[in-house]
Amino acid sequence: VGCDRSKNLVDICGEKHFQAFVCDALSVPIRSGSCDACISIAVIHHFSTAERRLATICELARLLRPGGTALIYVWAMEQEYKNQKSKYLKEKNGSQNKEKEMNTGTAQRPLSDQGPDNSSQDSAWSDQLLNGLKDESCGAKPVADFRLPVHTNRTSFHSQDLLVPWHLKGGTKKKEESVDKVVVPGGSKESQELSPVFHRYYHVFCEGELEAACRSLDCVRVQKSYYDQGNWCVILEKL
Repeated sequence: VGCDRSKNLVDICGEKHFQAFVCDALSVPIRSGSCDACISIAVIHHFSTAERRLATICELARLLRPGGTALIYVWAMEQEYKNQKSKYLKEKNGSQNKEKEMNTGTAQRPLSDQGPDNSSQDSAWSDQLLNGLKDESCGAKPVADFRLPVHTNRTSFHSQDLLVPWHLKGGTKKKEESVDKVVVPGGSKESQELSPVFHRYYHVFCEGELEAACRSLDCVRVQKSYYDQGNWCVILEKL
């Protein structure tokens, strides 16, 4: 049984005769202790505070029966690990045209749902989970004034909290949607409109950060923690 925050994606699953429903990862409408296994792939890194990220792990643990297991994947800050580049970085050469489009959104943008309660409390909670591990240990730069950098596609991360451009292909531009423009090469001031660009929030995880959050819970045991193609991964067992 699958679940997703996007009704459109759930509808696609229904058309393919899969069981799926709309829900929020912070509150899954399934009875506690009723699942043999749960997977969370590329979800938790979209939550903007350490408290919310931990709450999603707690919710996964709640669903599991004793002895049940959960697999979690989140995007890693370290896209080059043990002298090996991730697939994400390696695909840069094959995406040069798309790269030019992504580069049009390099200015910093404010994130409207980041409030004052996200700064000091979140930092203190992260420090507690990581037992003093500093942000600088993985090359992260502090974000000031609640403004997040817009990531350049297929490049290394320079901040743990960032916005990733998402181009809507083949969509119709609505009045309220912003459309990025790209300057035509050759010195011309003429510009052309691209497809609408949306910016998705990500918190990319440093080494040990996901595992530390999981180990802070008394109801689960970390079976395995590992790195896989630009992702930090943990397998949990419900006690």
